[in-house]
Amino acid sequence: MTKEDVIKEFTKIKGVSKAKAGLLYKNGFDSIEKLKKAKTKDLEKIDGITSSIAKNIMKQLSIKSDIKTTKTKASKKEKAKEIKKAEKKKTSPKIKPEKKEEKPKGIEVEKEKEKIEPIEEKEEYKAKIKPKLSKELEENLRIRKQIKDRTPEFLREEWFRYGKISKTWRKPDGMTSKMRLHKKYRPSVVRVGFRGPRNTRGLHSSGFEEVFVFNVNDLTRIDPNKQAARIGGSVGTKKRLDIQKKAEELNIRILNL
Repeated sequence: MTKEDVIKEFTKIKGVSKAKAGLLYKNGFDSIEKLKKAKTKDLEKIDGITSSIAKNIMKQLSIKSDIKTTKTKASKKEKAKEIKKAEKKKTSPKIKPEKKEEKPKGIEVEKEKEKIEPIEEKEEYKAKIKPKLSKELEENLRIRKQIKDRTPEFLREEWFRYGKISKTWRKPDGMTSKMRLHKKYRPSVVRVGFRGPRNTRGLHSSGFEEVFVFNVNDLTRIDPNKQAARIGGSVGTKKRLDIQKKAEELNIRILNL
């Protein structure tokens, strides 16, 4: 190998520059094999190579040699395994698979029928009761939904600035309030323009007018074509079940089942 080739190999080691590689070459280390055989004391004797650099070089060379030995051992093991497999294939006789006794199909069908359990019948889906609305009201409900989808979330002025201020809406006040004056890049304020059509205000999303119910007698006041029941929060389970039964008889929809 030429001098340049040896110096290139030496520079592949971390911490070894061209100048240090040249010093190693001058001091009789013509190849990496010689470097591997050398000791740290031999490298420390060379001017320009400290003890830390010498230790680093020897560490890197020892790691590389360990990796090579492990690779060679692994390759030898793999070859040995392949040879053993080839020998087994040659020696092992071919065994024909035993034929299974074929059972008559009638018996198998009867067993499968025994395993199958009876399937429970699922309850039929009952469609929810819908109100009888005029075409104008249906159109206004659709418009109300469109307005609601595009309305922003109204937040209190400077809710982000102080921890004690809640997000709940408050009307902005103050002479210098930019939000009150509707300046650019300020959050949106509650206005009349965000409101839906007049005849849809207070209606449920289905179109029903909500009526609170606290006992069975309250259901008699409800018109099932336009109104729907909402059971009060203070009503117990026993009364709730009675109200539910009576509502089914009168064909009245309960909104909070």
